[in-house]
Amino acid sequence: MRRNVVIIGAAGRDFHNFNTFFRDKEEYNVVAFTAAQIPDIDGRKYPAELAGKL
Repeated sequence: MRRNVVIIGAAGRDFHNFNTFFRDKEEYNVVAFTAAQIPDIDGRKYPAELAGKL
């Protein structure tokens, strides 16, 4: 069963956790990151070339 995951972190730690643990693992479906702590983040998306094969 695939689990939906929201990654919560600060100052880039959330993206680090995604890159080092969750990326390309078929048992996880990362659906969101928290981003309120990053100035001017509205409308930005995680780059597809960094997101992995899934």
